[in-house]
Amino acid sequence: MSSRVVGRTAHLRTTGLLECVVNVSEGRDQGVLALLAGSCGPCLLDVHSDVHHNRSVLTLAGPPGEVEPAVRELARVTVCQLDLSRHRGVHPRFGVLDVVPFVGLEGWPVRDARPGGRAAMAAVAARDSFAAWAARELGLPVFLYGPERSLPDVRRAAWRHLAPDLGPPAPHPTAGSVAAGWRPLMVAYNLWMAEEVGLKEAKAIVARLRAPEVRALAFQVGAYFQVSCNLIRPLQVGPAEVWDEVSRWARVSRGEVVGLVPRTVLAATAEDRWAELGLSANLTIEARLSERSGRRSGTEAAARLRPPREPGPPG
Repeated sequence: MSSRVVGRTAHLRTTGLLECVVNVSEGRDQGVLALLAGSCGPCLLDVHSDVHHNRSVLTLAGPPGEVEPAVRELARVTVCQLDLSRHRGVHPRFGVLDVVPFVGLEGWPVRDARPGGRAAMAAVAARDSFAAWAARELGLPVFLYGPERSLPDVRRAAWRHLAPDLGPPAPHPTAGSVAAGWRPLMVAYNLWMAEEVGLKEAKAIVARLRAPEVRALAFQVGAYFQVSCNLIRPLQVGPAEVWDEVSRWARVSRGEVVGLVPRTVLAATAEDRWAELGLSANLTIEARLSERSGRRSGTEAAARLRPPREPGPPG
């Protein structure tokens, strides 16, 4: 690694970082996904797409002054390229630019920003600034989540008992609305169930699995059922713990990380289980930040697209 790259990496390690994990309602059209990825510039660390959810998760991270304009450009291109009225997919959604959560990170390995610290305050400020911009410049109704309320609370109440916090009082005709949030560091993790597991059993698993540390939903993805989880406290309940718990009730085919994980989660998991769980050293925030320090263009960043993988048993 050159001295210039080492210097950039050291700067990232010693200053507060901003992560934004943007969920968009497109997971099939590789041409459109390449446009979205290219709009992010070098802040893009990863793109995870799912054809059945018809949804992609784009992970951006770096100094706030670089991430915030990159998120805005991604939002602008998303609203220009996608039409919610034509969208079909199994995942619930607010709009084409569906969920935009900001996360404050600090230290190396990265950790959640200290409450009230500079990085945490930068994440809240980034959320509020983005929300005001999206309402003003894109004409999007914006629902806020974070300290005020959780994302599940917003999903349950939006357009029923909850009006947008910012923007017009009705959905955008092609883009719908957006949930802009501030949240702590978490891990999104999917488990594909074996072919003999049906809807009733998958829903029963989700009901048992839900806890303060785990949010879970059951989806049919093709011929199989998926248990889709957000691990809210991944150092307490991580991928291995969820896999083992679900395996007590039914056979699991494979697991997959959606987006990236902090290195601490990988370190807390026995290395001989990484392949089984769908983990790898390349799927850490730290590994991608180190790569980012050596990248210079959005073209190189777009290479972070992961080809969508069809659900089903391994192999």
